[in-house]
Amino acid sequence: MFHVPNQYRIKTGLLKSDNNFGNNGAFKIPISEDINAIVIASDGSGWEHVSLHIIEDGKTETPVWEEMCKIKDLFWDKEDCVVQYHPPESQYVNNHENVLHLWKPINEKIPMPPSIMVGYKDKPKIIVLGAGSGIGVSVAKSIILSGKGNFNG
Repeated sequence: MFHVPNQYRIKTGLLKSDNNFGNNGAFKIPISEDINAIVIASDGSGWEHVSLHIIEDGKTETPVWEEMCKIKDLFWDKEDCVVQYHPPESQYVNNHENVLHLWKPINEKIPMPPSIMVGYKDKPKIIVLGAGSGIGVSVAKSIILSGKGNFNG
């Protein structure tokens, strides 16, 4: 569920808003002592959306993965899936060099690949196959990827 951290809402200046704006507005979110995320949030036209850049020691920076995760968890529930799009080049828009975006369609589920296609949730046991074991590398990989092997030994 999309929600904004009102305690970080910018309430003065050009980007000011108040709680009457709902999930729309600008936010200055402390990431650490000398790092802030500047976030613009909206929930119109069928999309929940945040755009953000980082201010670190007075310099504008592009967010890193950990910063994107922190912002995602502030604006959405931990189990919500949101995406960062890489559109066709003909659709590129870049109004601010260091801004990245997170998106979630309203009332639609985002398809996700099975997690095993990304990697293992639990560290797999290492299997050492000696010469002459009768199992080829491709067969062993197939067993591991299918999850049908019993490797508790």
